[in-house]
Amino acid sequence: MVHHNYSPDLIQAQRDWTRTYQALAQNRADHNTLLRRRLIGLSRRLVQDVPRAERADLRRRAQEPS
Repeated sequence: MVHHNYSPDLIQAQRDWTRTYQALAQNRADHNTLLRRRLIGLSRRLVQDVPRAERADLRRRAQEPS
């Protein structure tokens, strides 16, 4: 598999997105506004900086140990 050279901050943004998504899934509905806002911000960054065809590769790279 060919890995693209993603910047460390982009890989960290994907890791943060995953952690935020998981926290949102586990939190009570009345305490999730901040998590939703953070998820939206991270999503916006990832969509702008990573072409659609490369997003799955970035997710895999973010799951690899550093």
